[in-house]
Amino acid sequence: MSTVVLNTPLAVAFEVPAGACDCHVHAYDNAYPLAPSATFKPPHAPMVDYAKLQANLGFTRVVVVQPTGYGFDNRCTLAAVASMTGRARAVAMVPPDVTQATLQDLHAAGVRGVRMMMLPGGLHGWDDLAPLALKINDWGWHLNVQFNGCEFMQRLPILQALNVPLVLDHTGKFLVPPANTDDLAFQALCRLLDTGSVWVKLSAPYETSRIGAPSYEDVSLLARYLAKNYPERCLWASNWPHPNQNPLPSTAALLNLLPQWVSRAADIRRILVDNPAQVYAFDA
Repeated sequence: MSTVVLNTPLAVAFEVPAGACDCHVHAYDNAYPLAPSATFKPPHAPMVDYAKLQANLGFTRVVVVQPTGYGFDNRCTLAAVASMTGRARAVAMVPPDVTQATLQDLHAAGVRGVRMMMLPGGLHGWDDLAPLALKINDWGWHLNVQFNGCEFMQRLPILQALNVPLVLDHTGKFLVPPANTDDLAFQALCRLLDTGSVWVKLSAPYETSRIGAPSYEDVSLLARYLAKNYPERCLWASNWPHPNQNPLPSTAALLNLLPQWVSRAADIRRILVDNPAQVYAFDA
């Protein structure tokens, strides 16, 4: 049985504020079967392993995002949330025909959003966004959308028309990072943030960077711009256990990029504490 390594050889190089939240991790446990649609076999990465890493990082809150490998079976994710005794929220995956009774049960279990993965391995299409937005509207949830950010111009009308908050993954997930922040697709992302009901995770630069570690400068360029101009719309996440990455990045090293992106201590607190508390209703 393979298991994930905690990968914390480096120390966190700044003071993490109390109540900090990691807004995107996955729990994988061999006790739960993968869905037939799974595109890879994940490592055994149960929440007990993440809890050790979380303590090392100085975080106290976490958002567990349903992995595509489990499809619509959210049991592993919900078990992970339950194990954190009130310090976790979840983003689930649900089919378009989900019932309000199921949504009620998920809400009681800590779910505060629905994941819409538009890349390979996802189970939704673009036509599913509006119907699911209508279904979750009364629960105060958001749609967590991941797609190729190079398509922001194309996807902007449908995203602007949704009647629920949105959370966008991985600094917009530009599979080809823009050369500069004047790029039309990147500015379309900014237009979404201007609405005041959209947030973006500064996370997982290794997934799209063409430059690579340690600075991931092509993605860091975008992260710095977003943190400077939209600190109230940014979240931070580790993307633990870093699926499909070999070698595994150091989560502490990824966290240490944040003060390189964010110049004001007040904005670091906003990104790590205040914004997640609002988006995931930790204080409600």
